[in-house]
Amino acid sequence: MIPNLMNKFSNPLQQAVSRRNFLLGALATAGGLAVGFRVLEAVPAEAATDSSGKAANAFSPYVLIDADGKVTVLSSQFEMGQGAYNGIGTLVAEELDADWSAIEVVGVAGDVKAYGNVAFGGALQGTGGSTSMFTSWDRYRQAGAATRAMLVAAAAAEWAVPASEITVENGVLKHASGKESGFGAFAAKAATMPVPTTLVLKQPADWKLIGNESLKRFDSARKANGTEQYTLDVKLPGMLTAVMIHPPLFGAKVKSFDAVAARAIKGVVDVVETPRGVAVVAEHMWAAIKGREAVTVEWDDSAAEKRGTAELFTSYKEIAAKAPAAVARKDGDVDAGFASAAKVIESTYEFPYLSHAPMEPLNAVARMNEDGTLEIWGGHQFPDVYQGLAGQIVGITPDKVKLWVMKTGGSFGRRAVFDGDIVVEAVYVAKAIGYKAPVKVQWTREDDMRAGRYRPLFVHHVKAALDDKGQLIAMSDHIVGQSIMAKTMFESMVQNGVDPTSVEGMHNMPYKIPNQAIGLTSTDVGVPVLWWRSVGNTHTAFVAETFMDEMAEAAGQDPIAFRLSLLEPQSRHAVLLKLVADKAGWAEPAREGLFRGVAVAESFGTVVAQIAEVTVDASGGFKVERVVAAVDCGLAINPDQVRAQVEGGIGFGLGAIMGEEITLTDGQVDQGNFDVYTPLRIDAMPKVEVHILASANPPSGIGEPGVPPIGPAVANALYKARGKRLRVMPFSKSMES
Repeated sequence: MIPNLMNKFSNPLQQAVSRRNFLLGALATAGGLAVGFRVLEAVPAEAATDSSGKAANAFSPYVLIDADGKVTVLSSQFEMGQGAYNGIGTLVAEELDADWSAIEVVGVAGDVKAYGNVAFGGALQGTGGSTSMFTSWDRYRQAGAATRAMLVAAAAAEWAVPASEITVENGVLKHASGKESGFGAFAAKAATMPVPTTLVLKQPADWKLIGNESLKRFDSARKANGTEQYTLDVKLPGMLTAVMIHPPLFGAKVKSFDAVAARAIKGVVDVVETPRGVAVVAEHMWAAIKGREAVTVEWDDSAAEKRGTAELFTSYKEIAAKAPAAVARKDGDVDAGFASAAKVIESTYEFPYLSHAPMEPLNAVARMNEDGTLEIWGGHQFPDVYQGLAGQIVGITPDKVKLWVMKTGGSFGRRAVFDGDIVVEAVYVAKAIGYKAPVKVQWTREDDMRAGRYRPLFVHHVKAALDDKGQLIAMSDHIVGQSIMAKTMFESMVQNGVDPTSVEGMHNMPYKIPNQAIGLTSTDVGVPVLWWRSVGNTHTAFVAETFMDEMAEAAGQDPIAFRLSLLEPQSRHAVLLKLVADKAGWAEPAREGLFRGVAVAESFGTVVAQIAEVTVDASGGFKVERVVAAVDCGLAINPDQVRAQVEGGIGFGLGAIMGEEITLTDGQVDQGNFDVYTPLRIDAMPKVEVHILASANPPSGIGEPGVPPIGPAVANALYKARGKRLRVMPFSKSMES
């Protein structure tokens, strides 16, 4: 969803590990590991409550324990279904030796020193870039170990026995004398005990929860029975509901509006203008929607984007055929390589705008309190940013903005916005009605589709050269599309005209190509864009891996053998290609009517290789029958969750390549709901096998890396089935031509 911000071009895992090792090295002591990241500093009294609001004992900014023995883990990472809470809870429970059934995890915000994302340099709290387990790996284990030591110290003092004689298992402290008690009995006393200055964390051989194949998610039951609470479920006394009327064209502004008819509708409380459009405020959602239908708005579209996607693609392809505006990578002499080639292959690829389409449309709740503090409930993916923006709107300092971090029904990058989006809408509406009541701003699906942010539209013009021995000697790619980073708080990441999110996955391909040039031209288009699950890798991996198959065919080689010839034998990519080939039975002929394709891609420090098996029917349709995936994501904290994320990523990526696209006509978005914007349907989901490579390396990303390889793997299989290369997304459009 969000790129690793620690380095634009180097391997994100290597960069993150280097920073982590530097930080921990600075904290190392002779007696063990000093506790960093403010693990053991006290939290404010008002923060010392569990998820139900009941008083609890704070051991750190990360762990609370109440008198009943319930352990509440305060998560710096945002839960949007990817399992971050489960993984973080696992880390604490492992070192704490807690009872897994007594673990709760809630999101928190407001303390960047404690909750800043290590992968973002620690200066910003945020969830994205598949960094949740990496940034949590050390500090939450340390927090669990420190809490355990404090509980043991309290029990030792109470029982008058040496701390070394006390054991802890499944939330119970025991002594050989027969004394034993649960965490709750000592929680209050333990929270006042001296903070350990050094800690010794468990060795892998002693782990009971980390890496446990059978550990179930702590939150599964309430998700299944409907009791899990999302922003959609927030109900406050006297709360009003608002819906927005957004400009039909991106960049348009309100000129005037007529709300007389709307205000006459029963339940409508007010109609107000905000910098982001007109809001209809009502007693409930139905009245708000009916009121919206009765409002007439006149728009000033003088500065609006009015081009359609057909015009943009035409323009982009013209640009792609020329020299790029910026260079992301240049090795050797590409021109000489092409001049000496025995065979040259050249192609153009087209990728449309894509919607994030989370199941829960955007929403947020804002309430101003009598003491001058502002509370906001929502899916706060970038909480520090939203605190600052909300404070500016209201005229208060960020510390007076309290964020309630709600669990969210999907994001895929959608809630990681720079301008606050739905959050600032809620604050603007609350301000516009004079803060007379809490207000929930709720988008509909159509709002999300038509006024949202999108994966940018891209065109690639790629060219490769083979010598007379079938060896790849040169390759170039000119990438054309909008910059996600430009004109945002991360604009400094754009250097020498290169937005790393536009070229990632292509500029750092693992293949040994002696002459290589990757160029970029960033376009100026008024359509709002944002990172989308796996960001740039969603288009670069498709180009790299389908083109790799095309070159293998031109060289007369097996696709996997050709790739292996360009990789270091013991590289992560090579190891996974061999593993996935073995698990899928690549060396054996496929059964009649079954066609296979392969792809491998690295994103967010994780490498994933996939082999897709497809069948086609007489009418030209196809079905992906099975996908075999091999994954190297470092140490798998929750193996079942790793598999789930890869499975989900495959389904997500399949939907995108098969039928999803956002199109514009004269600047206006055509799609509004899932009847015309078509994520993968359940009957099209293939059987998936996920094989996790055993690793002792720190955990890397897993929420996104399953997405990039699936498109090219399926495209490569379909070429074998139909004899046609698919270079225009989605496939539904390519296969019509």
